[in-house]
Amino acid sequence: MYRVFQALDELVTIVEEARTVPMTSGCVVPRGDVLELLDDVRDALPQEVDDAQDVLDKRDEIVNNAKSESEKATSDARSEAETTVANANTEADRLVTEAQQRADQILADARSEADGMISSAKAEYQDLNERARSESERMMQAGRESYDRAVQEGRDEQARLVSQTEVVQAAHGEASRIVDAAHNEADQQRAACDDYVDGKLAEMSQLLNETLRTVDSGRNHLRAPAASGNGRTSLYDYQYDYQA
Repeated sequence: MYRVFQALDELVTIVEEARTVPMTSGCVVPRGDVLELLDDVRDALPQEVDDAQDVLDKRDEIVNNAKSESEKATSDARSEAETTVANANTEADRLVTEAQQRADQILADARSEADGMISSAKAEYQDLNERARSESERMMQAGRESYDRAVQEGRDEQARLVSQTEVVQAAHGEASRIVDAAHNEADQQRAACDDYVDGKLAEMSQLLNETLRTVDSGRNHLRAPAASGNGRTSLYDYQYDYQA
């Protein structure tokens, strides 16, 4: 590439230094030198420039081919999309039809099963109702018989109690005697307990009186003058004498 720029500079110099043709804007240049420099420029241009020129020459062809390919791809994609949509619609219609048929079958089966269950429930209800009626009648009959037996037993027991009136009176008398004896014994125990408590309280009262007298005597000794020491008897000495 350096030779290209050098040849161009030389061409510019030749043109600038060329002799001017009188009365015109043209000039006279040496043909051989210019052609030689142009050959040098052509030889110095890289192969990529020729390739680029070839690409530029074929640009329209490439663009047209690309447009054709794009249109073909778009048409193919549109056709494929339409086919896919049509297949999807067909499949959706088939699935909807199958789902509707299955729902109808399930509904029919459910109705049939419900009818069977209702019939079975009615039969079972009638059977239970009949058995309940029979059981109710049986229990009512048993209740009447039990009531009659209870009334008869009550009457028999009443007659037996009336016949045992003397035994009942004797039992009442014995019970009264036992109660009176229990009351008397309780009164005696209460009186003995009161005497015991009264005796203990009297003993405690006497002990407290003696203790008070002893305390008063000790206080009097503490107040009286003593024969030795500081003139007063200590409480410890008094307590020792009292205990002795």
